[in-house]
Amino acid sequence: MTPPADRAPPFAALYSAFAAAYFLSYLYRTINAVISPELTRELSLAPGSLGFLTSAYFVAFALMQLPLGMLLDRYGPRRVEPALLSVAATGALLFAYADTLPGLAIGRAIIGAGVAACLMAPLKGLALWYPKERHGSLAGWIMVAGGLGALAATAPLEVALRFMSWRMAFVVLAGCTYAVAAWLWLSVPDVASGATASGVREQWRGVQRVLAHPRFWWIAPLGGFGMGAFMAIQGLWAVTWMMDVGGLSRATAASHLLVLSVLILGGYLLLGLFAASLERQGIRARHLFVAGFSLNALALAMLASEVPGAPLWWALYGFGASANVLAFSVLNEGFPAELAGRANTALNLMMFTGSFVTQWGIGVVVDAARQLAGVDTAAGLRYAFALVTLLDLATLAWFLVGWKRYAGVPALRPAG
Repeated sequence: MTPPADRAPPFAALYSAFAAAYFLSYLYRTINAVISPELTRELSLAPGSLGFLTSAYFVAFALMQLPLGMLLDRYGPRRVEPALLSVAATGALLFAYADTLPGLAIGRAIIGAGVAACLMAPLKGLALWYPKERHGSLAGWIMVAGGLGALAATAPLEVALRFMSWRMAFVVLAGCTYAVAAWLWLSVPDVASGATASGVREQWRGVQRVLAHPRFWWIAPLGGFGMGAFMAIQGLWAVTWMMDVGGLSRATAASHLLVLSVLILGGYLLLGLFAASLERQGIRARHLFVAGFSLNALALAMLASEVPGAPLWWALYGFGASANVLAFSVLNEGFPAELAGRANTALNLMMFTGSFVTQWGIGVVVDAARQLAGVDTAAGLRYAFALVTLLDLATLAWFLVGWKRYAGVPALRPAG
């Protein structure tokens, strides 16, 4: 059960360590967008191979989600996240020193598995320690750290790469990741002993309860593909589109990506500042969630259609996606705190599966267009972005059609 608010640990005391971990997670997630020219040049990668390499992070991250939810609900954030971050640091070192595509892909996958708890652990903590009406606002503050990580992986990283190799950058990141793992272990409290009582069989029953609930399948398509596609594009294909379709230099493309990241950060800050007060006025998480992803889908449609004003559309594409964290708030309105880890990670599984499929799939579509239609990379990207846009709009339509039927589904009762 969620403890009373006056027994909750002070949020500020927890925030810095959780925020540092999520900063690193988002930096790892998006760093390949800026180093992609070096990776392509050093390994002679085709678009499909580049997409596979970068998306190895997402597939490993996705595979970790259901086991992670069970671990978080059984052992709590303090015991789970530091151990996994140490795994991520080891993966970063492997990525730094690998010189083949399989070696780099394995390193990237280990990083993805290791940072799998960087959002789920603090969200589990929120469910355990704070009342539900504060979750949207507090989650917004956690996401601010991710926005800063995405921002660091744009123009600041491009400047840093003028003074160090991308391999040295990963060595530095590995050292920082080990340090943050130790910080979390020392600063985050353990969960109450009663929260760790259930065994593996009962934990798995909880996963089944989540996956059988209609609220999950109302949210999962938009939360999974909408955010998954955004992560795939932000983390790799945005810079490639800007350079090959828009004709920009890497420095200018990184600057545009910086603006996108600033707008994401701005969206997270607004959630942190105003989500709780909007909730009290009847503007709930689900309203903000659908508004954000409507804007996100519209902006992507403008980009795919090459409507003039691309910098504005990229900025709005990022700003709309900042509503992604509210998917977890909407989901958790239908589940008790004891299932929060499993509910959140099930939805996160959908997001990162969507991201893996989209990030690799865009590269596959580009390769197929070049080989079958004889077009260049820019034309292949146009086909791929058009397909992603159609799928984005379809998942948004699913959410809107199901609004009346599922938005009011009552919460599950705690087991037993």
